[in-house]
Amino acid sequence: MASKLQTFLTDNKIDTRRLLAVSRNLEALRPADRAIRLVKKQGKGAEGEAKEKAKNAGKTRSGRPINPSALGKIFAGKPVAGPTRTRVLRAVNAILETRKKDKVELSALFDLANEPAKKGKKVVKKG
Repeated sequence: MASKLQTFLTDNKIDTRRLLAVSRNLEALRPADRAIRLVKKQGKGAEGEAKEKAKNAGKTRSGRPINPSALGKIFAGKPVAGPTRTRVLRAVNAILETRKKDKVELSALFDLANEPAKKGKKVVKKG
């Protein structure tokens, strides 16, 4: 049984190698991202102006593209983490955008009903 993502990729004629390459390009750290990370790192121990600067620095790219093993898990129907699903969505939407097609939502690529619930803290009752 093929996963929802796999059928979507075959229907839209998107190669997995292209998906990996686009993700690598999208998620790669740029010099501006590294500068933001530096400001945040310097602001952690600082006080006053440096701390405010670190708060307002902004958000960087993750620096972690999709990898072939994550795609293999998705195709096999195994659960993957939320950030991985988001990276796949960004890469697919980037490819669709270059083809002048409409963007898709996460539910079009993944069967979200079968995903396991988030693991929270277990409450242990004493008694």
